[in-house]
Amino acid sequence: MKFVFRSVIGAAFCYAMLASAGVWAQSQNQAQNQPRENGGGARIGFINTDRVLREAALAQAAQAKLEQEFSPREKAINDLGAALKTASDRFERDAPTLSDSQRQARQRQLMDQDREFQRKRGEFQDDLNSRRQEELQKVIERANTVVKQIAEAEKYDVILQEAVFVNQRLDITDKVIKALDAAK
Repeated sequence: MKFVFRSVIGAAFCYAMLASAGVWAQSQNQAQNQPRENGGGARIGFINTDRVLREAALAQAAQAKLEQEFSPREKAINDLGAALKTASDRFERDAPTLSDSQRQARQRQLMDQDREFQRKRGEFQDDLNSRRQEELQKVIERANTVVKQIAEAEKYDVILQEAVFVNQRLDITDKVIKALDAAK
């Protein structure tokens, strides 16, 4: 009888704890989406920076600008690489019929061409990365301004950019993208 009585009391206690946890969770959910007034909970938002940098018209325009600016150089480097490959293939094919001195001269020539190709490709990559960072910084600065405007207008206490898990109701990425697109 004692065991049954303890089990009933234990079950009632567990039920009371679960019920109060449910009420607390519901009040937290409501407080999360309400501006803080009279001591309410903090209003939290989240933006997915990667999505903003992929989907915002400003970011897409920056990417198109970079492609337009660097595509001629990229084509020239690709052409240089193709020419080097052709010369290398020709050397491989002709090597058995060449004298030692001719073979060594062509190998030196190919190595010089390869070094020049590698140098130009490295310079291109460095220039592209530098310009990409410049354009990215402009987009990020503008996005941060928009995020601050949204935070002030909608009375957010904190807006996060990185998190392990985010509930979709906290995600304001679409608002940020729309505001960036509208601010063109």
